[in-house]
Amino acid sequence: MFSVNPFLNIPWGTRSVNRSLTERMSKGTVVLAYSGGLDTSCILVWLKEQGYDVVAYLANIGQSEDFEAAQKKAESLGAKKVFIEDLRAEFVEEFIWPSVQANAIYEDRYLLGTSIARPCIARRQVQIAKQEGAQYVSHGATGKGNDQIRFELTCYALYPEVKIISPWRIPEFYTRFKGRKDLMQYAEKHGIPVPVTPKAPWSMDANLMHISYESGILENPKNHAPSDLYLMTKNPDDSPNHPDVLEIEFNRGVPVRVTHLKDGRSEDTPLDIFSFLNEIGGKHGVGRIDIVENRFIGMKSRGIYETPGGTILYHAHLDIEAFTMDREVRRIKQGLGIKFSELIYNGFWYSPECEFVRHCISKSQENVEGKVQLSVFKGQVYILGRESPKSLYNEELVSMDVQGDYDPCDASGFIRVNAVRYHCRLQGDLKK
Repeated sequence: MFSVNPFLNIPWGTRSVNRSLTERMSKGTVVLAYSGGLDTSCILVWLKEQGYDVVAYLANIGQSEDFEAAQKKAESLGAKKVFIEDLRAEFVEEFIWPSVQANAIYEDRYLLGTSIARPCIARRQVQIAKQEGAQYVSHGATGKGNDQIRFELTCYALYPEVKIISPWRIPEFYTRFKGRKDLMQYAEKHGIPVPVTPKAPWSMDANLMHISYESGILENPKNHAPSDLYLMTKNPDDSPNHPDVLEIEFNRGVPVRVTHLKDGRSEDTPLDIFSFLNEIGGKHGVGRIDIVENRFIGMKSRGIYETPGGTILYHAHLDIEAFTMDREVRRIKQGLGIKFSELIYNGFWYSPECEFVRHCISKSQENVEGKVQLSVFKGQVYILGRESPKSLYNEELVSMDVQGDYDPCDASGFIRVNAVRYHCRLQGDLKK
């Protein structure tokens, strides 16, 4: 005689019901943003322990990763399905290019490489969740950082009814796993493959746009970055002793071709353009910064970034934009660029206000067309020249050698009119 499960009224000894029992007990399907690393591998197993069916999703946005090994690892850990998605082309065209048009830069220095990647990754995560009928999504972002906000605001914007499981904000999880040692012990207990090489004493996030480094020994803002930290760029001191001279062609504020003016190499697809610029910038140590920034969540953090291709494009686009854009339009657009950068950093890519700002910036780029010649050398980008069919530069008008269609006498009235407010202020001071 069998004993009976009081919850399901099924004999405990009936083996034929094992599969249906598991299915009945499942809390639902969760799509996990999976990296293949220790943290998300432990999260995958932990979610299964909690009773969820896990779909693992790994986005290829240009990071150096053994995607086949990551897929096999996720499958071996019990993932119901594994999606490896190549998002590199759309990352460049739909996220990096609008940021180039905006001259997007946070707090005057950070080119937002991680910030613009998160909505790209999360968008595909949501698409997979809908496709698989998943009620939940999950990620491995910490409870102190910006990424949790970026992931989740994107998910709520695109899939309002979704439920989000953020383990590093669940007391049961973060009190159980206080650090890497606890994760390693859990991994060994559950047969999760662990890294065989020592982990660098800092955390790293890489994509096509940049690599960021933070945490660990870098948390002390006084500590200098170790020389072996940088993976994307050479030390400028060790870079070639001869510059690479490039010509970048823009149309509507977007690069459409890059040409090496010495060897003739040319690239004209978005992914190839950006990859080539990364190669040249990395070779010369361009795009390294070490900053303390203000996280949206309210604390300051120290971050080290290397953004070689993005830095080259930032300088080139600034130049062609100044050459072709009306002064007052550019003044307004600069303000929009600052707002756009803050919205991206804070996770509001899919907000109505960010969509509006992107539309305005795109409109401002209609005449940003032409070619910029520049030199990349020893950690620096030097603008050499520019040309454009939409140029607002009038060589004859500005020349010191030709009067052109300009009467210098007009400047006298212009100056006097602008000085009127000084006289008014002076009279007010005399009446006091």
